[in-house]
Amino acid sequence: MNMQANTATQTRQPDADPSTLDQFANELNKVRERTMKKVGKADAKYIRTLIRIQRLSDISGRILMVLGFIHPAYWVVGVIALATAKILDNMEIGHNVLHGQYDWMNDPNINSRKFEWDNAGDSASWKRYHNHEHHTYTNIIGKDRDFGYGLLRLSSDTRWKPKNLWQFFTYIALCLNFQWGIAYHEVAGERIFMGKRKKTSNLPITREQLKYAFFNKAARQLFKDYVFFPLICFPVFFQVLAGNFLANMIRDIWTNTIIFCGHFTENIHTFKASECENESQGQWYHRQILGSSNLEGGRLFHIMTGHLSCQMEHHLFPDVPARHYPEMAKEVRAICGKYNIPYNSAGFFKQYFSVVKRILRYSFPDKQSTPVQPA
Repeated sequence: MNMQANTATQTRQPDADPSTLDQFANELNKVRERTMKKVGKADAKYIRTLIRIQRLSDISGRILMVLGFIHPAYWVVGVIALATAKILDNMEIGHNVLHGQYDWMNDPNINSRKFEWDNAGDSASWKRYHNHEHHTYTNIIGKDRDFGYGLLRLSSDTRWKPKNLWQFFTYIALCLNFQWGIAYHEVAGERIFMGKRKKTSNLPITREQLKYAFFNKAARQLFKDYVFFPLICFPVFFQVLAGNFLANMIRDIWTNTIIFCGHFTENIHTFKASECENESQGQWYHRQILGSSNLEGGRLFHIMTGHLSCQMEHHLFPDVPARHYPEMAKEVRAICGKYNIPYNSAGFFKQYFSVVKRILRYSFPDKQSTPVQPA
């Protein structure tokens, strides 16, 4: 399997010996096995405690926003508390529950089949294109629609278009409206409203069902945040409306930034579909490592990122309860070092500026690039 790195320097990752990658996979599997033996009551207690904290933060934030008429400081603290609740709901709770990390609990509410999160995106739609498509075809050009979200050119493998000249501003718009980008992603990919209808589709539901799910979830979210809660606090309608809007924006900026830092730093690799056919497990693991980046920080930072600060470990083991990722990362890093496989981990600001650099770098055409055509 050939691995092509699309960085500003256009370096190339050397081919890895299949037998070596088999050994690499065996060692990673042992890390997973050791971790899964630890999964149990402590993990169930952790997620239930976190859900209680999230709900308390949500309720406290909404009450404090109403009390903003007493002093503006109450409103500010309320917005921060509500934004924190939304971040926890989407990142450490929703994202991880929807990956099936807690299905073993057999809890009727904390499972990937029934959980619905607090954002405009329908969870069933997200699971289809994220859990299956993105995690299976990570960074394969033409198969992983999460690579650039159909909006940004982030590799020489995709053809440059004049619209890419202002893609940094497109990125800012996506950052401020990330929940809507998430909600619209599958709808856009299936060309429900715009573009020529796809000749073939793997969509397991009808186009009408997808359209209904999109509008239904979006309408419920808009009603909750911008009609119901402001109306029940009618004397302070506008301050609650503004607080909800700002809390959503804070959540969107944070989640977008963390996700981009895990996927689009300067040194991540992209792949051709033909290079990834009939992958062994070791080759698949190798691709996940080369296509992801980690962020370094303390325990609270990891929790607020949904442990997507350990993006490489999440891509390797998406169904392992995420709170174990920081410990697993130590072992994964050592194994990568043993097999001379790059392990891209750095502080938040270094990784974020690397993302910005990549977005700006590919805003302009490459004189010596051979675009990869979608599979």
